[in-house]
Amino acid sequence: MGNIIADIRRDYKLQSLQEKDVAEQPIDQFDRWWKDAIESELDEVNAMTLATADATGAPSARIVLLKGYDERGFVFFTNYNSKKGQDIAANPRVSLVFFWKELERQVNISGSIEKVSVAESDAYFQSRPVGSRIGAWCSPQSTVIADRQILEDNISKYQAQFGDGPIPKPDHWGGYLVQPQSVEFWQGRSSRLHDRIKYRKNDQGLWIIERLAP
Repeated sequence: MGNIIADIRRDYKLQSLQEKDVAEQPIDQFDRWWKDAIESELDEVNAMTLATADATGAPSARIVLLKGYDERGFVFFTNYNSKKGQDIAANPRVSLVFFWKELERQVNISGSIEKVSVAESDAYFQSRPVGSRIGAWCSPQSTVIADRQILEDNISKYQAQFGDGPIPKPDHWGGYLVQPQSVEFWQGRSSRLHDRIKYRKNDQGLWIIERLAP
């Protein structure tokens, strides 16, 4: 089995990434690559790995969905009481990774994280399907439960409670904004000599562009 895994490889040849071709700001470069990914009709294009660490430094990672980006940073929504929420409360430094294999590209974002405003969370919550809004009330995310029947019972409970009326956002649910301090754009190249262009913010808040060895 080990030899079979070791033999899995792919040579990347689609594109290159040169310093002269990248945008001055990382959010603008991300926007270029994001539009390429959208136009390529990639499946789950907004899926990204969120890496967190707790107060002891123990790491944890999972897939979450990007729901917005602008000059402030990158936004996703979740249960604040979840494992990721507990980690963030203890250690508000995170990383995000996008992997768009069809384009042979990765984007790695590291920085600080904070909650978005209640108004922004409310607006997004009300845009979600009814089932997802009910689900936010039903699941004590990341806690141990005896069986799935607990979730089924909660669904029935909250469906009866809210009926056909409005479904308010739970206090424990909302958005986070990741404010980048570094953003690396990785373009696969042949023979593992990949292009890696990194933006890092200096002490004056200016973005420095550097090439990293693959």
